[in-house]
Amino acid sequence: MRTNGAILAALGCALCAAPAEARIVGIDVTAVQPFADGAAFGAAGAYERVVGTARGELDPADPANAGIVDIALAPRNARGLVEYKTDLFMLRPKDPARGSGTLLFEVLNRGRKFLFNWVLDAPAQAAQAVNDPRSAADAGTGLVLRRGDTVVWSGWEADALRQQGGMAIDVPVATRDGKPIVETVRDELVSATRGPPEAPFYLTFKAASQDKAVSPDKAGAQLTVRRREGDPPRPVPADAWHYATPRQLELLPKGTKPLPGSLYELTYQATEPKVLGVGFAATRDVVGYLRGAAADGANPAGGSIRHAVALGISQSGRYLRDFVFQGFNRDEAGRRVFDGMLSHIAGVGGIFLNARFGQPSRTNTQHEDHLYPENAFPFSTARQHDPITGRTGALMRDDGFDPLLIEVNTGTEYWQKGASMLTTDPLGRSDMPLPETSRAFLVSSGFHYGRAGLTSTKGACANPRSTLNPAPALRALLVALEEWVTAGKAPPESRVPRLSDGTLVEAADAGFPFLVGTPVPTTPNAIARFSTYVDPRPETGPQYRPLVPRVDADGNEAAGIRLPAVAAPRATFTGWNLYADPFPAGALCDREGSQIGFARTRAEREAAGDPRPSLEERYASADAYIAAVTKSVDALVVDRLLLREDGDRLIASARQDAAP
Repeated sequence: MRTNGAILAALGCALCAAPAEARIVGIDVTAVQPFADGAAFGAAGAYERVVGTARGELDPADPANAGIVDIALAPRNARGLVEYKTDLFMLRPKDPARGSGTLLFEVLNRGRKFLFNWVLDAPAQAAQAVNDPRSAADAGTGLVLRRGDTVVWSGWEADALRQQGGMAIDVPVATRDGKPIVETVRDELVSATRGPPEAPFYLTFKAASQDKAVSPDKAGAQLTVRRREGDPPRPVPADAWHYATPRQLELLPKGTKPLPGSLYELTYQATEPKVLGVGFAATRDVVGYLRGAAADGANPAGGSIRHAVALGISQSGRYLRDFVFQGFNRDEAGRRVFDGMLSHIAGVGGIFLNARFGQPSRTNTQHEDHLYPENAFPFSTARQHDPITGRTGALMRDDGFDPLLIEVNTGTEYWQKGASMLTTDPLGRSDMPLPETSRAFLVSSGFHYGRAGLTSTKGACANPRSTLNPAPALRALLVALEEWVTAGKAPPESRVPRLSDGTLVEAADAGFPFLVGTPVPTTPNAIARFSTYVDPRPETGPQYRPLVPRVDADGNEAAGIRLPAVAAPRATFTGWNLYADPFPAGALCDREGSQIGFARTRAEREAAGDPRPSLEERYASADAYIAAVTKSVDALVVDRLLLREDGDRLIASARQDAAP
């Protein structure tokens, strides 16, 4: 039997009234449809898709909103409040009584849903299928649906693309005394490092919004180019480029392409900054609203939510870290928003969002976006003193509204994102115990882009790309987080490399074996400090000290969650790769990993000068290999770092790998 809320939603619910205590003033539901043709997901039964928008209002005078940059300069309605509207998408049990009472909120990554492909092993799909899931196949393993969770997404990034099912938020533009705000901004523009080469070569601005960017007049604008981040920039003559669109730059003459990986910087006058920090408040208020009472059927979650957990992957994991640190896990009514959070592959970073002309799609790596706001003390949930800045603090606020937190990273985040400083002091001199309310994990030898369905190609990198999938560990930790939140069952203890046992080291001491033709990085990405992103000048003096995981004789990371691919290996997997010619040689290749297979026989190994034992030397038979995988699976299941169903799948996959 459908609830009143479902009936109203099916009618459009265009004038649904908000609960009196909420700042969401209306939910406009445009569609309620069966998910997966009404297929049942375990005891939770069938699910429904709910698509619509949420309308919200913010009181600029409320202390809960005071930290939103430029909210005082945003236009107000007749009630003196700042309005916004955000996209909303839900998968909810058709019968709320069969649900778990847990709301799982996935923070969108640049407007995209990652849950099903990155965590639940849904097959690689077109963007439309990823962002607009309709079938059982789109749900991958279906784990969270079989558990009965209500899964929610809402927009938070104002300039996320809405094409192909993407989701965004509409926020106001700040003005000063009724006049447009115009300021100098800097855009770093790079070709082919994070996608295919463009032809013709267009560079898209990130600082400028989609609907308003720059004047076509190039007066006051300057374009420079350099090969590497540390090189001095060289001016590009004004007649060698032009604005192809209000948000795109084209080199001249038409068709001109730079050497791949070159760093262009455009400094220009941008106008009409959006109040981007509203995105934090929108997440806060949407989740707070859905956690509320049914309110005569207005709440599409049906008043059934007792707990809320958040999931963030990469950019959205960094969003969650800032969401807590900036105080948004307490709503305007003084209630906790998220009871628990799982942040995956975020390293120690935050997000360049709550700022005038913020650029939340930036991500700092050794080669690009290196001098943009992302990494700043405090890095850890442990309260620390920072000898670099003289500050003392922790990621958590200790104000009674902190969530339980699990942070998961791969080898990439140790090399590129300073992840070691989650569990060490800022100088990397000693291990730091985390509070009982947080955990940290390394998925050994994993890499940033790891997920189901990848193939080992090279692209811009020197080594074959990794295919190691960390998702089985993520699923186990997501279940552990929900049990922690709902039943008070503590999750497994942290598993990370540590100084105390020699598994966390300087890059020079990582111990990677010498392999002919395999370049190895010499240093991780530095955690840069600088005063302004418009004309950034790295500060001198004492520096932070990010460290990396030590590896075993095979080159696989020794500490952390060693999935069967690492514990019973057929290859070396790394969280790093290096750029290949014609890209800048020696620089870490974005957030890619490497995969270097073992020789089949001892003779092949010796002929190649490979010190790693061959497959025939490791595993006397197919049964021996399957036994090694099974041993690894069983140990991880006992430690609650792998679900039994995933362990069985991994053993079955090992049987296929071992088949003649």
